[in-house]
Amino acid sequence: MKQCLVVDDSSVIRKVARRILEDMNFEITEAEDGQQALDECRKTMPDAILLDWNMPVMDGLEFLTSLRVEEGGENPIVVFCTTENDVAHIARAIRAGANEYIMKPFDREIVEAKFQEVGLI
Repeated sequence: MKQCLVVDDSSVIRKVARRILEDMNFEITEAEDGQQALDECRKTMPDAILLDWNMPVMDGLEFLTSLRVEEGGENPIVVFCTTENDVAHIARAIRAGANEYIMKPFDREIVEAKFQEVGLI
């Protein structure tokens, strides 16, 4: 079973994402901020990461930059999931190593389509 780390400071978003991804046969771990996410990745590198941008402690972009230099950190498929929708933000995310981008609010169809595009399902 593929593993997905859901990183968001909103417990509601994490819960919704967990339900969608578990229905898609992913095993889920969660983190409330980028630092917790980095700690989780150092324990077990996931196959995929659903990542929020705006979070306390360490934001999504800082996390992604840190992740990509970790041993094995180049491997997870990272899908940003955020309210930041301008082209400059999307470009920064892609340059930092994001594989795909989802806008909030999202639903199962959107997540499933993006995960298919990047070859996770």
